[in-house]
Amino acid sequence: MIWSKLKAGLARTREQLAGRIRAVVQGAALDEALFEELEAVLITADVGVATTQRLLERLRERVRAEGVRDAAAVPGLLAEEMRGMLEAVAAPPAAPGRGPGPLVILVVGVNGSGKTTTVGKLAARYRQEGWKVVVGAADTFRAAAIDQLERWCQRAGADLVRQHPGADPAAVAFDALQAAQARGADVLLVDTAGRLHTRVNLMEELRKTQRVLQRLDPTAPHEVLLVLDATTGQNALAQARHFTEAVGVTGIVLTKLDGTARGGMVVAIADQLRLPVKWVGTGEGADDLAPFDPGEFTRALFEGTPAGAGA
Repeated sequence: MIWSKLKAGLARTREQLAGRIRAVVQGAALDEALFEELEAVLITADVGVATTQRLLERLRERVRAEGVRDAAAVPGLLAEEMRGMLEAVAAPPAAPGRGPGPLVILVVGVNGSGKTTTVGKLAARYRQEGWKVVVGAADTFRAAAIDQLERWCQRAGADLVRQHPGADPAAVAFDALQAAQARGADVLLVDTAGRLHTRVNLMEELRKTQRVLQRLDPTAPHEVLLVLDATTGQNALAQARHFTEAVGVTGIVLTKLDGTARGGMVVAIADQLRLPVKWVGTGEGADDLAPFDPGEFTRALFEGTPAGAGA
C-alpha cells in the first residue's frame, strides 16, 4: 500500500489514539495512574475492553522485564504489541492460479458497508494483475447494485453474470460459477445482498448460496470476505461473529478507514475473533483498496513515536 495514502486514511484514528497516548505519557510517571489513563484512551479508540486489558497486561510485563523507567517509551511499546496481535493472525488474500477452476470469492456484509463497491475494486485489481475475472451479481434485491457492478465490470474488463432483480441469489451464483468455469476464468467474485447479521432467514440464504456453489466445485468458496465499515466501531465485532458462525468468514475487508477515528477496532478483530484483515479501503477510487499489512498499519498509526517508525 502506498504509505502516504494509508497515513492520510488513518489521520483521525492517529489523532484519537497515538496522539492522545503521546499526550498522556508526556511528563508522566510510569505508574498505575498512567495505565488507567491509557486504558481510557484505547477504549475510546474502539480497541475494545478485552483487547485493551490484554494490551496493557503485556505492556506491564514488558515494563517489568525490560526495566523501562521512562513513560516516553510507552507509545513505541504499545505499537509493537499491537503489531504483534495483528501479525499473529495475518494471512494474505487468497491468490488465483491455485488449481483447476477459478478462485471463488464470496463477498458478504451488511447494507451500507461498501460491499458492492469492494467487489468492483477487487475485480479491477485482479484484472490489472492480468487475471480473467467473472463477477456474479447475486445481490438481486437491489437493481442499483447490479447496475453498479455492471459499470465496474465495463471499466475493468471483467465479465458480469446477472439476472433480473428479485431472482434467486443462489441461482445467480450457480450460473456465475458455471460461466467462469466454461470461460476459463481465474477469479469469480460473488456479490451478495446486504443483510443484517441478526436476520436468520437471510443468513440461511447465504448458506444456500454456498451449498449451490459446492455442487459445481466442492471446494468453493475458497475465500469468504466480510466487508466491514470501519466507522461502526465495536458493532463490527458483532457482525463478524454472526457472519463467521453462519458462513465461515476467512478474512475481513475494512472500508471507510479514511472517515473514522475508530481504526482501533482492527486490533480488536484480530485479538478477539482471530480473523485476519486482508484488504483495507481508504477512498472511493479503484486503486483505493490494498492488501493489509500489519507493519504498515502500525507505522502509519504511530508515526512520530520513538518506535513507531520501525514498529
